[in-house]
Amino acid sequence: MPTTTIAKDLREGHPVWTRYPAPRLPVTPLKDGAKADVAIIGAGVSGAMLAEELSAAGLKVALFDKRGAAKGATLASTALVQYEIDTPLIHLSKSLGEEKATAAWRRSRLAVASLTDRIANLGIPCAAAPRDSLYLAGNVLDADGLREEQRARAHIGLQTEFLSRKVLTDDWGLHARPAALHSRGNLSLNPRQLTLGLLKKALENGATLHAPVTVASVNTHRDGADVITTDGKMLTAKHVVYAAGYELPQTLQGSSRFRITSTWAFATRPQRRNLWGEEAFLWEAADPYLYIRTTADGRVICGGEDDDIADAAKRDALLPEKIAALQTKLARLCPKLDVTAEYTWAGFFGNSTTTLPSIGKLPGMANTYAVLAYGGNGTTFSRIAAEILRAEFTGKSDPDSHIFAF
Repeated sequence: MPTTTIAKDLREGHPVWTRYPAPRLPVTPLKDGAKADVAIIGAGVSGAMLAEELSAAGLKVALFDKRGAAKGATLASTALVQYEIDTPLIHLSKSLGEEKATAAWRRSRLAVASLTDRIANLGIPCAAAPRDSLYLAGNVLDADGLREEQRARAHIGLQTEFLSRKVLTDDWGLHARPAALHSRGNLSLNPRQLTLGLLKKALENGATLHAPVTVASVNTHRDGADVITTDGKMLTAKHVVYAAGYELPQTLQGSSRFRITSTWAFATRPQRRNLWGEEAFLWEAADPYLYIRTTADGRVICGGEDDDIADAAKRDALLPEKIAALQTKLARLCPKLDVTAEYTWAGFFGNSTTTLPSIGKLPGMANTYAVLAYGGNGTTFSRIAAEILRAEFTGKSDPDSHIFAF
């Protein structure tokens, strides 16, 4: 069955990550008739994690990207790498059942730890640093709701601390919130440096990067799939993985399980003296929610104002208005900050009906897989996908693959 992805204008503006150095990667001209064990369509963070894992396992990997490595939605990421899933545990347990929700939250926690270790073991310079997280009361969970969430997390072995308004103000320098949950074990990093660092390791393991190269179609057959580019060249692979982020494969277009929305973000000047305690991640039990982090050089990144807009022109036209709204919210929460925006950007954002990623075989397509790391835990979900598909392609099984399957 032939298929491809639907092109989108994934982002607009000037993401802060462009100011920091990152490795340059060699690209390989595609030879007609080339072969690989796995062809990966997309060289963003999901494709990079998968390529590094598979190539380290000894598989021959070929990556395709029509823009170039880390030049799509990865640049628009704010990279709060958290184990806490967008949907509170108490709500996810009601929608998916307690067993599945527990497994998803625990696997998310393990994935952050796994990624932290992988970055350290590979020696990838990406400003990786451990971070605590403050989950602030909002219109999804008030103070009482946060206490219930705290009990549910403790029940499955995930310990958090309940913080009162006074503690938030006196100890953390945060205002206008009645309560928060304080958790540990999350990770701050530079998503562009991470992605290019992982790809560099994959290339050292023998992977090839073909970019900018556009895949025109993927034709599946009994023995694998043929990846055909717009210039008529073909690579045959045993397996094909779509890791193209918010550019869905055509076979999933129109699915009610996934929707594309828009998000906006800005970065301030460096101002370490004005930052809150421990530079913890800040995010809200709200819809839409605000999300805030710092960078290695002391900038503040603030994002949110998510809206159900899948039209790039409409998204981009709202950039000034949305940034102004974010600045107002940030100033109210952190009065000491200079909220002047030095970098502003907008990007598409993916959501699923479960708020969990979809990872695995595409329905009705032989030898074809996809990674849809949708939701606010995109980098964490990409790590889970790399682990699940490595097991799949090396003849093993992953105990959680059914939770995220299409």
